Amino acid sequence: MDLGQIGRILLFIGITVALLGALLMLAARIPALSRLGSLPGDIRIEGSGFTCLFPIVTTILLSVIATIVLNVIIRIINRP
Repeated sequence: MDLGQIGRILLFIGITVALLGALLMLAARIPALSRLGSLPGDIRIEGSGFTCLFPIVTTILLSVIATIVLNVIIRIINRP
């Protein structure tokens, strides 16, 4: 692998991380997304000086949404 290829890979990774950061900044402005992590069924343990969060229901919800979106994309791509 030459330095040109490594440079392209690093540039691609940097642009991808920057776009993901911008997407997360925009997502923070959506009020419905601020409830993620505090849905009924998510476990939150608070003590003196620490907080531990187990977002079980949020993880299941995001998994179902991702499965539906990916299935739709795959069906569109595999259309004859």
